[in-house]
Amino acid sequence: MRIKKQAEFDWPVRVIRSAKRKKTVSAELRNGELVVRAPAAISDAELDRHIESLRERLVKRTARQRVPRSDVELDAMARKINKAYFESKLTWQSIRFVSNMKKRYGSCTPSRGTIRISDRLLKMPKWVLEYVLVHEMAHLQEANHSPKFWKLVNRYPLTERARGYLIAVGMESEEGEGDL
Repeated sequence: MRIKKQAEFDWPVRVIRSAKRKKTVSAELRNGELVVRAPAAISDAELDRHIESLRERLVKRTARQRVPRSDVELDAMARKINKAYFESKLTWQSIRFVSNMKKRYGSCTPSRGTIRISDRLLKMPKWVLEYVLVHEMAHLQEANHSPKFWKLVNRYPLTERARGYLIAVGMESEEGEGDL
């Protein structure tokens, strides 16, 4: 077993060689470590090529799934969502992460054009954060939970999946009447 460091994402690489494995090399990201399984007979040079290829694919996949970590990145995500689901019609004064939201994942004050997103969403899948952002942005156009509001929210294709996820963690009522 050998361990390597990856500079850009700082993943240690753990190689597990197996005599049972004859041809394939596989990798998975587990607890921040890139675990590579390889045949025992593979040369170090060939294994290094496989690791680089697998790492590049994982970096691309991770970058696509990466959750915004700053207010600037959150605003950029909101602009993409505005374009994709609201025909770029929405305007706001600010969108930012907050750490004091304990019972909700997001809030919107349409009269001020402000949206607040709980930093607890940073630990959840990107599509859940996108859903919460779509939900709060829809309040800029419909400041209620009317059928018009839900029609806007349901433009986001993963709405039901994200709501199910939030229901599973006990944060949204199944009826959809409460706010986030």
